Amino acid sequence: MSQLRDKTHGCEWDKEQTLESIAPFTIEEAYEVADAIVREDNDDLKEELGDLLLQVVFLSQIASEEKLFAFSDVVEVITQKLIRRHPYVFSDKRNHSSKEQIDQWEIIKKEERNQKDRSRILDGIAKNLPSLKRSQKIQDRASRVGFDWTDTKGVFEKIKEETQELEQALISEERESVREEIGDLLMIITNLARKLDVDSEDALNRANNKFIKRFSYIEDQLELKNKEFKDVELKDLDLLWEDSKKLS
Repeated sequence: MSQLRDKTHGCEWDKEQTLESIAPFTIEEAYEVADAIVREDNDDLKEELGDLLLQVVFLSQIASEEKLFAFSDVVEVITQKLIRRHPYVFSDKRNHSSKEQIDQWEIIKKEERNQKDRSRILDGIAKNLPSLKRSQKIQDRASRVGFDWTDTKGVFEKIKEETQELEQALISEERESVREEIGDLLMIITNLARKLDVDSEDALNRANNKFIKRFSYIEDQLELKNKEFKDVELKDLDLLWEDSKKLS
């Protein structure tokens, strides 16, 4: 990486990059790793992991040039963190039950947040996370201190309440209120997913993929009949949609 960023003989594009400019590529590569896992494409996964590792090396090289830290420091930090957070593995403290390990994990993470001046319960949750993922993390943290419904019944009641508030906002035609109520509804549905131990980001992505598959079926059927969407009534498109469900 240092050769690629060499001031004399390096790659011009690589030399121009900064921590800020590389950050979006890092996020993109992480998603491509996840996509390869979902597709069960191990050859692609191997390649995408290399691309993601490159981002870590790239960012570390830039940081090293700016006298911030080196790649070896990154390795050392994560090594020490793993040792610190797993005392039941790397010391004589042997908490074998899953609950004891999770409880100890949370205590250690709380101590780490305090050391970083993150004393608030919701401190340290990355603002750049995908919104559904961030919402689920926020509500999970709140749940750990008892700020949560005891079961899903309360969540479903809240969903009904938020739906009614959204309907009222639509009647008032206040754009900002509509946006706010949709956000509230999305958040409570995300909380329902959390309580059901479902990753909301993954669930929505699966729904997206299912929609694409079924919509593509409709396109294929229209092409076979030399028709376009504008040539077909909605009720006929609905029939094709129902047919597509039989394939998935």
